[in-house]
Formats: sequence, structure tokens, C-alpha cells
Amino acid sequence: MIGIIDTGGGLRGIYGAGVFEHCLEKGIDFDYCGGVSAGAANVITYIAGQRGRCFDFYTDYAFRKEYMSFRELIRNKSYVNLDYIYGTLSNSDGENPLDYPALESSDKQMCIVATDADTGKPVYFTKDDVSQDNYDIIKASCCVPVANRPYPIGEHRYFDGALSDPVPIQKAFEDGCDKIVLILTRPRDYYRPKKRDARLARFIRRKYPDAARGMATRYRRYNVSLDLAKQLEKEGKLLILAPDTIGKSKTLTRNMDNQIILYYKGLRDAEAIDDFILK
Repeated sequence: MIGIIDTGGGLRGIYGAGVFEHCLEKGIDFDYCGGVSAGAANVITYIAGQRGRCFDFYTDYAFRKEYMSFRELIRNKSYVNLDYIYGTLSNSDGENPLDYPALESSDKQMCIVATDADTGKPVYFTKDDVSQDNYDIIKASCCVPVANRPYPIGEHRYFDGALSDPVPIQKAFEDGCDKIVLILTRPRDYYRPKKRDARLARFIRRKYPDAARGMATRYRRYNVSLDLAKQLEKEGKLLILAPDTIGKSKTLTRNMDNQIILYYKGLRDAEAIDDFILK
């Protein structure tokens, strides 16, 4: 079984959108599709087979005040309006609806990672957890701490999947993958610094102490997983796709020039997939 995992990274996720656009254009199919944060949104659109859809979200909708703004922070206590992105825009009556029937009928296995805000543990959602106009698991996976309140689903609340399992390659192999294409949105030799995660964790420590502990140690899990990915790549079991540079792009940086550049980097770098899956 061949899998692809998109680790997301906010608006840098347009790099992954470029990778998936290449796959859709060339008819490249994966048996297993894993997504974290913005990578989850890319994955679900890829499974639905909708060419160009993600590009619109990163280069058009992301620049709207309804998408993210201090106005939304004041109104809804969340800087990024997840219900607007994965509800208002994405529902069947929305401006750019997800093709849910195509998603449902696909035989591709889907794994979306979120973090339980109260336990700090990873939660792995599947296609069984979505239905027409109910894409809450994507909202949960994309729920960035500090920028957003935890997203509620039933009796649980969730933060971004990157807190607990930022590079879920071990999960993919446990689920049966033999080979994996791994999409990163930072250069392949970028290792997360400890200080940044620890600083951000302080903002949620009082209300969500376990999630804060997970956030403070995210750098460690990311870096260990990156080392593992590089070793597996040497063994021919994994292919890393990562931009050579991201310029000044950060998680929520809105810069059209940077977005377009990253998108085309993804399109170009994805050409390596063709040889990898044939080996």
C-alpha cells in the first residue's frame, strides 16, 4: 500500500496543494492519504478529485476578512474562522463546495490527525467521521492554538493535529503502508527550535495543561520524525517533498507572491513521485 502524508503548515500548505494538483493532473493514485492541519484540507480535496479547488482557498479566500482577521477574533474569539472555511465555503450550497459524493465513493483510505485539547493525545479520524456538509474533523485538525479556541466535536474539544503527531509516518506504516510520500512545508533540513513551541504553550497552559505540554514538546516529536523520515528515504521506503526555501512565509502569512511561488514549487517537486512509486 502506497501512502501520502501532508503535514500542513497554515498558508504554507499551498505547497502541498501544488503536489496534489500534479497528482490529479497525472492520475497518480494513493491507497492511503494522511493529513495534519492544512494538510487535512488538501487531502480531502485530493480524495474528492477536485482540481484547482485548494488553489482558490490559498490565493483568494484566505485574503478575505471572513477567513481570518482581528475582526473575527473580536466577534468569535478565533482569529481563523474555521466554520467559514470548511462550512460556509465548503458545504453543498457554498461558494466552492467539496464534492462529498466523490469523497464517499473513493476507495482511498483517509487519516486526519487532531489533538484532544483536554488530554493532549492524538486522535485519528477517518472517512467514517465525515458526512455531507459535516467537515468538523478538518476544522479540528486545523485549529491552531492561540489563534483559535479548541474546536468542539460532541463532548470533546480539539486543537491542531501538529501538537500531538506532526509527522504521522509511524501511524501510516502501522496502518499498512509499504511506501510513503511525505510532504513538508519547510525545507527538509529544518528542525523545529525548542523555544518557539515552549513560548506558545504558555498561552494555553492554564485552560489546557495537557495540550500545552504537548505543544511545548512538539519540536521533539517533529525532529525525531524527520530523522526517521530521512533514514526511511535512504532505504527507499519514503520520499520527502519539501520546498528548498519558503521565503518569509509563516503559518498565517498572507503574501500572494509567496503563495504562488510555493504552489509552483510543489507542482515541480511532485514530479519526483512518478519514479518513486514505480520503484
